[in-house]
Amino acid sequence: MTPQFKISAIVVLAALGLSGCLSPQGRLDPNYGVAVRQNLAAQIADPDAQYRRDTPPAASGERAQIAHERYNSGQVIPPSAPSASTIGGAGGGAAPAAPPSK
Repeated sequence: MTPQFKISAIVVLAALGLSGCLSPQGRLDPNYGVAVRQNLAAQIADPDAQYRRDTPPAASGERAQIAHERYNSGQVIPPSAPSASTIGGAGGGAAPAAPPSK
């Protein structure tokens, strides 16, 4: 046996041994990756957004300016606490318990 034959035999045996590590992919589901594409599309703003002209956008520059001035002056109006009927309709209105101290 020549050294070249030994080397080629080792390479062939190693290739055969590594072929057992392959796993067949088979056919993937047609919906594979749809969730990723939907999440990506939801995070990208439409650069050519079109809005109907008969309804103004739900924003008020005057109210935004007033809120900005209150924020800068430290006079922010805290939001009112939601009632149980606005959250889900059922359940008590108790505050959540504080985490246990260690």
